[in-house]
Amino acid sequence: MTHLLKIGTRGSKLATTQCGWVQRRITAALGYDPVRADEIAPLKIIVTQGDRIQDRRLIEAGGKQLFTKEIEESLLNGDVDVAVHSLKDMPAEDVPGLSLCAIPVREDPRDAFVSVNYQTLADLPKGAKLGTASMRRQAQALAARPDLEVVMIRGNVDTRLKKLEAGDCDALLLAAAGLKRLGLEERIRSYIDPDLFPNAPGQGALAVQCRTADLNQDWISKLHHPETHLRILAERGALEALEASCRTAVGAYAKIDGDTLSLFVEALTADGQTRWQRRETLANPTPQTAHALGLRLGHSIREEAGDRLIVA
Repeated sequence: MTHLLKIGTRGSKLATTQCGWVQRRITAALGYDPVRADEIAPLKIIVTQGDRIQDRRLIEAGGKQLFTKEIEESLLNGDVDVAVHSLKDMPAEDVPGLSLCAIPVREDPRDAFVSVNYQTLADLPKGAKLGTASMRRQAQALAARPDLEVVMIRGNVDTRLKKLEAGDCDALLLAAAGLKRLGLEERIRSYIDPDLFPNAPGQGALAVQCRTADLNQDWISKLHHPETHLRILAERGALEALEASCRTAVGAYAKIDGDTLSLFVEALTADGQTRWQRRETLANPTPQTAHALGLRLGHSIREEAGDRLIVA
């Protein structure tokens, strides 16, 4: 049997692991045994510019679209039918002709503290080296520990862990979701509390993207997780309002308890010494009201902070 659809993904171990998880669920939603996933919905590995650039922050190289542009071009020209992304890597604005068609159930959205010798961020000695390539993580870490030296550590998860073990830094901040998906949960020494330091908007969630013209496919609704979608809409609404790129340090954490959605949004200066925060709850959220809440809190911070939001 020939394939029913082709899925585009980056080639890192984490990207293919995440995409494989989605691939099996798409195969099941299409009515086939997931063990036939490679036959029904084969993966196509696409190298992005973000994969090629390892020597500087994305902020210096062109922003988040560096991880998505080549994949989205393959979608638009028909080389693939579906793309799977880490949602936190995606700019807030949709590409004309493409749509996010499904948001599967979310993994852990928290940041993880990883170290050989230390249990928590507070345990690091004065002047210790903390590795991250995220402006948000840098700013939040410096807000708590201004004495730390933040060093730029990029690359896939295995590369970063090897740099930690080689002594390039004393600790790393990584997405807990990625470590868990790779079976590396035992490397996590502690978690960063998102009620104190909110995660990147969309962290821990995957985005399934298709051509807008293909949105009416039956399998999409079977993959979609409405509660995750509500949380993501709120978080990404804040991102959209504040700056849809890597040029700002922005965190947003939404959670749902019963019929109530709570949203915590913050933006920071690069040194972490100034933090703008908003918290609000929303009863009986809908996709429209959840997104509107994120937009409103984000715009409120933007009005207060002005140009101080732009890191570089």
